[in-house]
Amino acid sequence: MTIYRQTLLLVLFSLWVVLVASHGKKKNMGVTYDGRSLVVNGKRELLFSGSNHYPSSTPDFNFEGNYDLVKFIKLIDEMGMYATLRLGPFIQAEWNFGGLPYWLKEVNNITFRTDNAPFKYHMKKFTKMIIKKMKDDKFFASQGGPIILAQIENEYNSIQRAFKESGTEYVQWAGNMAVGMKTGVPWVMCKQKDAPDPVINTCNGRNCGDTFTGPNRPNKPSLWTENWTAQFKRFGDPPSMRAAKDLAYSVARFFSKNGTLANYYMYHGGTNFGRTSSSFVTTRYYDEAPLDEFGMQKDPKWGHLRDLHVALRLCKKALLWGSTSVEKLGDEQEARIYQNPGSHVCAAFLCNNATRTPATVTFRGKEYYLPQHSIRILPDCKTVVYNTQNVVSQHNVRNFRKSKNANKDRKWVMSRDVIPTIGDCHVKEQSTMELFNQTNDTSDYLWYTTRVDLDDDDLPMRIDILPVLQVHNLGHSMHAFVNGEYIGWAHGNHIEKTFTF
Repeated sequence: MTIYRQTLLLVLFSLWVVLVASHGKKKNMGVTYDGRSLVVNGKRELLFSGSNHYPSSTPDFNFEGNYDLVKFIKLIDEMGMYATLRLGPFIQAEWNFGGLPYWLKEVNNITFRTDNAPFKYHMKKFTKMIIKKMKDDKFFASQGGPIILAQIENEYNSIQRAFKESGTEYVQWAGNMAVGMKTGVPWVMCKQKDAPDPVINTCNGRNCGDTFTGPNRPNKPSLWTENWTAQFKRFGDPPSMRAAKDLAYSVARFFSKNGTLANYYMYHGGTNFGRTSSSFVTTRYYDEAPLDEFGMQKDPKWGHLRDLHVALRLCKKALLWGSTSVEKLGDEQEARIYQNPGSHVCAAFLCNNATRTPATVTFRGKEYYLPQHSIRILPDCKTVVYNTQNVVSQHNVRNFRKSKNANKDRKWVMSRDVIPTIGDCHVKEQSTMELFNQTNDTSDYLWYTTRVDLDDDDLPMRIDILPVLQVHNLGHSMHAFVNGEYIGWAHGNHIEKTFTF
């Protein structure tokens, strides 16, 4: 059994490490790539990896003491695994402030994530510091270590257009800055079609086998840096799950179309302790991932993906070296084949892309039944070893048992807030002040108070018509007083942006 992990480290900015399975002792040959795959120590590789933010899993590492990054990378190497170093520095991750520290906001004339000198100065300083730590302990594959890939920035395309030319210039600068660190391993940018050479543009999403437009150069491989295993929960959102068979279909589809690396985000989400989660995101993060909030196997998702990886590895030679062809089997059915002419090495993916209708198809003289929205994997182009719709792994149920030790001598204490009046407030402004600036990100809690004076002309003539106050908010609560008498409270939520009191 291989468990895939990812780490996130908050120092100046933030850092992730994604782990992937490796094979045996690595030779010091470094990492390159071609149009088919990453080439690790001279060999093309199929790679499966998973994400885990270790601060969400009762953190055990830091630059000092419990957060020793060097110790963590050493552990990765000892476990015989590869790592992808995702530096960010902005990492999103439904993490408070996207992983950026509050003090960065206080830097004079700074604008985040654009062609801005102060931001680029601190970003480069952070990147150099992390890279130096890795080089000092020979952690890059070019030095014989476990790190085979590195990432700079994260899904920048979602804001790039807002910065216009400065956004384009920033992308080019970030990619060239990272490559200039000379790590000896390739760099990637996810969801970044204009990633500068030799940086590889990669896909994030749920169905990269169909949504990814491909690398921006024919000599770059197709890599999937985030396959979203579920949907993180926000307060006010309805329940959301992703079925194991849908997840398996998406991965099989991607590998059937020249993909050679897929990373699950999240593979283990854990718990966002304290105030680490972003606004409205629940502390339970990606609990529907293959490993749940507590790090336990979430079957059948965990087992169904394990079986998929085994099936894809049986196709390894054909996927990495075979020529590709597509054979139409029906209106929405096809065979995607990997085989070199005259070679016995052959792998086929029989795909039924219809979402509701099963089909029976004939491939090389033999009939195959294809359930709706399914892929059968034939590592020898004859024998079915896996069907994405046929879940045969065990199912489990999570039960809870109340801990006697954790609840021993525990007492709940309630405190009562004193609601401030205008006279109690230390800061008075004509416009509403930003909470972030007021609290320096030390709290999500702040009282705003205002007074509305009404005279006879403002009040309705009829006593059965009452004044109405409309509040535009993102979840704030409101307490109201009339002539000093408390009349009640109300609040909005993430779905209803306003409320009437």
